[in-house]
Amino acid sequence: MKKGKKYVEAAAKIERGRAYTKEEAIKLVKETSTTKFDSSVEIAIRLNLDTKKADQQLRGAIVLPNGTGKSKKVLVLAKGTLATTAKEAGADYVGDTDMIDKIANENWFDFDVIVATPDMMPALGKIGKVLGPKGLMPNPKTGTVTMDVKKAVEDIKKGRVEYRTDSYGNIATIIGKVSFDEAKLVENMDAFVSLILKAKPSSVKGTYVKNIAVSSTMGPSVKIDINSFDK
Repeated sequence: MKKGKKYVEAAAKIERGRAYTKEEAIKLVKETSTTKFDSSVEIAIRLNLDTKKADQQLRGAIVLPNGTGKSKKVLVLAKGTLATTAKEAGADYVGDTDMIDKIANENWFDFDVIVATPDMMPALGKIGKVLGPKGLMPNPKTGTVTMDVKKAVEDIKKGRVEYRTDSYGNIATIIGKVSFDEAKLVENMDAFVSLILKAKPSSVKGTYVKNIAVSSTMGPSVKIDINSFDK
């Protein structure tokens, strides 16, 4: 695929094969963003994991210290007082089987995240084939199947991001926007990398983190020296 002129000019600012400090990398990502809109900044970490082993499939969520710069619409599936609590916490949509029927019958997807109480999961399971491929199925590991709907909604609104390893052991997530202050992006990145380092499965032998890189939407990737993070 031929890269555009802006991309080629941006990529020329990055030394090939060089691993930068995290501060230099963030500065470069901001400088090499080529879009007219406020791009997202993404971190990608390549880990030495055998994802065929259950204990080496990492999955979870983190509330970034400075948020993501993106507001997410939350659908909460809960009944009674928990439904009221969810509304008060700022959920965009609240309901139970009526909302599940709406998704099933009307192909309705005007939300980014579903939070569900455990009792709603059997009904939700019936549309798992629709939600699964879109990455919308709630999961206890990411805090989206919970009785504490208040905390779940508040965390998502504050800037919670989910992560999970792909089949090659890679993890990628958004850590903010190009318009963010450099220090805030570094702080978000530190929080995420620190979490991944702590999540190292005990069965991993040898080097755990193979590579860390950051990039903006449609911008070139900048490699980071792993030693610039406190291990």
